Amino acid sequence: MENLLLFILLALLAEILGTVGGFGSSLFFVPIATYFLDFHSVLGITALFHVSSNLVKMAFFRKGFDKKLIISIGIPAVLFVTTGAFLSKFIETKTLEISLAVFLIVVSLVFLVFKKLIVKPTLSNSIIGGTLSGFIAGLLGTGGAIRGITLSAFNLNMNAFIATSAIIDLGIDSSRSVVYYFNGYMHNDILYLIPILLLVSVAGTFIGKKILAKVSEVQFRSIVLILVLVTGVVTLGKFIFQ
Repeated sequence: MENLLLFILLALLAEILGTVGGFGSSLFFVPIATYFLDFHSVLGITALFHVSSNLVKMAFFRKGFDKKLIISIGIPAVLFVTTGAFLSKFIETKTLEISLAVFLIVVSLVFLVFKKLIVKPTLSNSIIGGTLSGFIAGLLGTGGAIRGITLSAFNLNMNAFIATSAIIDLGIDSSRSVVYYFNGYMHNDILYLIPILLLVSVAGTFIGKKILAKVSEVQFRSIVLILVLVTGVVTLGKFIFQ
């Protein structure tokens, strides 16, 4: 890959922002990686990257995960991520990339405009949130924002929030990795990136945890959302100007 160092630095930035913002690194990593790889390869490498990333997060933020939420959000998420991952094979990659850009723009604007947006902490809402986050993660590569707003309804502390989200995400990424493999998204010529991204996961999560200890999560969250908006606009602009 050309510009490997730039790719690694941007992946590290995505991991740091994803950890601190609570949305997961894929919200940044997927659109960034499309500048280096084709979209289907990005889906494959993102799933593997996230498996390692979530294992690292579980190690750093292992205290106090919520078992009930892992079941109510995680099970529908795992079931529907396989559906989204399977359908991604039949949709034109350009359509998927444009859909990703629109999704990033809509999600960031919703969170920025409705800063106190919450959902009721009910079983039905946790199931719906898990279903949507899983399906979109399988189809577009990132569903962490939806999972984040669902988890935030249950007033978890920072460690419990990140640990619970990481465990759910591990199930999502493990499941879609299998589907992506059979879809042919995991090419041998890019598998060398996996150990590199594992190191990025460790470094990015460590730095993100240090930032969380010193900076208000609410303040940093707004910065992260603005960056998500910019990322979505730039991604969409790429196709408009083409």
